[in-house]
Amino acid sequence: MKLIGAGLPRTATLSQKIALEMLGLSPCYHMVNVLGNLGEVPRWRRAAAGDPAWDEIFDGFQATVDWPSAFFYRQLAEVYADAKVLLSVREPDEWVKSMEDTIWGVLYGDSMIRDLSSARTRIEPAWRDYMDLMAEMWQQSGLLSSNGHRLPSAEAMGAYNEQVKAGVPAERLLVCSASDGWEPLCAFLGVPVPDQPFPRVNDSVQFGERIIDASLQSLQQWRAGSS
Repeated sequence: MKLIGAGLPRTATLSQKIALEMLGLSPCYHMVNVLGNLGEVPRWRRAAAGDPAWDEIFDGFQATVDWPSAFFYRQLAEVYADAKVLLSVREPDEWVKSMEDTIWGVLYGDSMIRDLSSARTRIEPAWRDYMDLMAEMWQQSGLLSSNGHRLPSAEAMGAYNEQVKAGVPAERLLVCSASDGWEPLCAFLGVPVPDQPFPRVNDSVQFGERIIDASLQSLQQWRAGSS
């Protein structure tokens, strides 16, 4: 493991995953790995229960960003003591809006995407386990209200970022946003700047499409099997 992402979800982590892989830190673990293989969820449940198998989870991976791994950035920084740490940041009000439209919306919002996800949890145990894990992690993070019904705030995000900065040695840490482009990241990693644009992924749209499409597929399969 060469790089550990400590940044919160919705801070352009998918763009970072792509960028890191373009720079040679490939593959890079990300939440999409879990969404693409819900068989990963039990490993993360064990980690959340205090019994992690990090080398098993990250077998073959050179980097990791986004949750669930960023939730454990402190433990990972200790286990992989030679790895650098990346704290991805974003304009706080934009982050709150993105959370409302995506993660918080699926967990607690009043929207079709939550309704479809909730229906999927009733028929697919693996998805129910994933959603339970996400809800538990967000509650433990302290970024949500006690019942989750209040959006995470810009102040909560700022406090989290300061906590990361205080806990990771400055020489080991890079704080940057996707808008900073290649230069800070490449200088941090000691690699040349690519002659390609820094990847820009509209993950809010892709997030919704992933949840909706997978939920509809599960529901259609359930209906076909029940008829």
